[in-house]
Amino acid sequence: MTSHTSTPEAAPAVAPDPMSAARVGTADVHAAAEKPAGKGLGKGITLALGASLSNQVGAATGALAFPSIGPVGVVAVRQLITAAVLVPIGRPRFRSMTWAQWWPVLCLGVVFGVMNTSVYITIDRLGLGLAITLEFLGPLAIAILASRRAIDLLCGVLAAVGVVVLVNPNPSTDVLGVAIGVVSGIAWGCYVLLNRKIGQRMPGLQGAGAASLVSAVMWVPIAIFWFAAHPPALWAIGFAVICALLSSVVPFSIDLIALRRVPAGLFSTLQSMHPVWAAIVGLVMLHQVLTLQEWLGIALVVLSNVLVTTTSMRRERR
Repeated sequence: MTSHTSTPEAAPAVAPDPMSAARVGTADVHAAAEKPAGKGLGKGITLALGASLSNQVGAATGALAFPSIGPVGVVAVRQLITAAVLVPIGRPRFRSMTWAQWWPVLCLGVVFGVMNTSVYITIDRLGLGLAITLEFLGPLAIAILASRRAIDLLCGVLAAVGVVVLVNPNPSTDVLGVAIGVVSGIAWGCYVLLNRKIGQRMPGLQGAGAASLVSAVMWVPIAIFWFAAHPPALWAIGFAVICALLSSVVPFSIDLIALRRVPAGLFSTLQSMHPVWAAIVGLVMLHQVLTLQEWLGIALVVLSNVLVTTTSMRRERR
């Protein structure tokens, strides 16, 4: 997908898709994000919000293909297209890579697949809004754990309450779906940490390109086996391709521009719209109606992220 920047330690680096590796954790993008916002602040905010909306529209489009090729088929198409776009942009130099560069790239390639597969399975079981909110807990947890301030720990408690309200544990709760959603959040958290490591060891977008290619190579045999067992309809492949473009290529392009206009802390705060957009898009495109209680749970998680990032920004200014 869902989706994603070496942002300040206390601010979650949100990146909901593999393409986001090109904009999250690389030194050049980080430098751009740290520049003070100028006249283009309003445009930058609009672009960042547009990118997050595109991400969720892409995820919903991918969900439309589930009846034909399932979440695994959508992920397979997305991984291959992501690599096809990102490798030429990043131009990784494989021959000169050291083991210190290779191991995080290999790990990130695995995380790409786990992250996208788990979140799409969760979307299939729980719906778009709940799935993205659970995945969102990954980078939020890293932001909270990286800080020792009481306010951030309280935000963690607030997010935990939000999850309980959102899931509403009862005998009919899809425990497996929730567990897979938590896995997607853990994978997103690992993605942030690995991407930060790669950004320190590899220049430009080489690490992102290398990791996307590693992931694509891993997914080629999976794609062959899956599509042999589940012959894809042309319309389903089309939806999966659109999903890859809207959830990877478009946000990647837009966020690179937005990060040059919006400070890193504010950019992270704007990423709080991902669960909100997911709930709205799920309603409009997939007819997934959320209860008032589920909206309240999403609101608490979003509020937690906003508080963490805004207090971090204030501390940096001081």
